[in-house]
Amino acid sequence: MGVKINELVNDVKRKITFENLLNKKVAIDAFNTIYQFLAIIRQRDGTPLKDFEGNVTSHLSGLFYRTINFIEHNIKPIYVFDGKPSTLKMETIEERRKVKKVAQVKMIEAQEKGNMLEAKKFAQMTSKLDTNMIEESKKLIEYMGIPIVQALSEGEAQSAYMVQQGDAWACASQDYDTLLFGGKRLIRNFAVSRSKKVKNTSVTLDIEYVSLSKVLEQYKISKEQLIEMSILIGTDFYPGIKGIGQHKALELIKKYESLENILKSNNNIILKNKEDLNFDLIEQVKRIFITPEINKDYSALKWERISYDKIEELLVEQHNFSKNRVENALERLKKFDNTSKQISLDSFFK
Repeated sequence: MGVKINELVNDVKRKITFENLLNKKVAIDAFNTIYQFLAIIRQRDGTPLKDFEGNVTSHLSGLFYRTINFIEHNIKPIYVFDGKPSTLKMETIEERRKVKKVAQVKMIEAQEKGNMLEAKKFAQMTSKLDTNMIEESKKLIEYMGIPIVQALSEGEAQSAYMVQQGDAWACASQDYDTLLFGGKRLIRNFAVSRSKKVKNTSVTLDIEYVSLSKVLEQYKISKEQLIEMSILIGTDFYPGIKGIGQHKALELIKKYESLENILKSNNNIILKNKEDLNFDLIEQVKRIFITPEINKDYSALKWERISYDKIEELLVEQHNFSKNRVENALERLKKFDNTSKQISLDSFFK
């Protein structure tokens, strides 16, 4: 889920298209992306796509067709997989498990009542990603010739580091945590513009581009102050302080200049929550963002030749995807002309 700073970012984010990313290397938060596919690629009653043995295949379908779109638009994806989560994240993970259990019960109740719309809504909250699904996702990505990087811990932190090193141009994730880890450029809704139903209203989801430097410049704060604001608001590693939202956190950091000063102040909100504040924990969380665990020894990033036969074997033979649909999709790749002219848009992204 990540930190909620969407309202603060609204003033600096920009809408872009695949054409703006021509020939760009983009480090994609793999877990974040796969969970999206597990949530949205479902049947009418909310059931995920499955093969003849009952294995979930929504993630493979999403990865396959989404990656084809990237390749066709001459974008160079790099999938970055999470490693071991921080112990500080375990409470968040446990809370998510509880939410999924409740959603599972409500989904079944809605299905029994024949309310498929309600069933699908709760079904999207029950998505689970297991080891086998992760390994098969990696296989498919490898067969498509796309490089994979294994993070030691958080995928967003690894992606941010790769951009800092110049091995990728931007990070793609739905989580704004990427900015806290130092991701210079963040891309959200990384797909062809599409419509989504929100409260019976059709909303177009455009690709969003967020520049970390623009965020800091807009509010005249440092990256460390942005991290400290996020701790006040709440992250996956710390629940935040009750009564402090995005705008209040910004107001406090501008007034007191640092998290340390805020916590030592006589501000009413701080005084009200004084007994619940764990200063050592807050400092640990801050260090996670400032000095995250990074895999610095990932191999040189290479985009290899596509293994068409292996893709067909995995999707059609092992998971009974439609042979006709898979072959048609592979034909799109075979016909792809990678001699597209480079468009210089550097000034657009400064």
